[in-house]
Amino acid sequence: MRMSSVLRLLQTVCLAAGASFMSAPLVSANDPLPPELEKLKSALEKYKDPVAAVHDGYFSTLGCVTYSSGTMGVHFLNPALIGPEPDPMKPTLLVYEPSGDKLELVAVEWLIPLATGVKPNPELFGHPFDGPMEGHEPLLPAQLHHYDLHAWIFKPNPLGLFHPVNPDVKCPEGPYTLLEEMPKMLPHPASSK
Repeated sequence: MRMSSVLRLLQTVCLAAGASFMSAPLVSANDPLPPELEKLKSALEKYKDPVAAVHDGYFSTLGCVTYSSGTMGVHFLNPALIGPEPDPMKPTLLVYEPSGDKLELVAVEWLIPLATGVKPNPELFGHPFDGPMEGHEPLLPAQLHHYDLHAWIFKPNPLGLFHPVNPDVKCPEGPYTLLEEMPKMLPHPASSK
């Protein structure tokens, strides 16, 4: 076998191994939350009542976001928490699952628009953010390029604690359930120069 063929084969094996490692959840749905996330969960318990969330500056984006691979749910955004550095104890968004006539808190999300001057590859709790990516249309304009990180601290996610969607979360059928396509990933402006 020629050396270039061996190198291509080795590269393919390494990429496949890296992809399978990266897709494996760091914390499975059956594992207890790490202590820092348990502390966050306790601090956010009051937001199980979405009215308390609204009183503290979180506003509903109205639609229940779902994808073919799973669901995110209904997002409540606190614009005052948007900035270039994520605060581990103050997520930018709270994520709710509609259940009958109630909303149940299932996850939190940190969203960092590129326009804030964020440095490439932000991370929290030892986990890198997803992105950068386009905005999630139709609720967020495609031009809202950003990083985001979900943490399913109130409802276990079989795909992993930090996976963007949860197949166990459901949106009701109706006009405010929005089947979206995964946003297009983009290079960070600083890394494309």
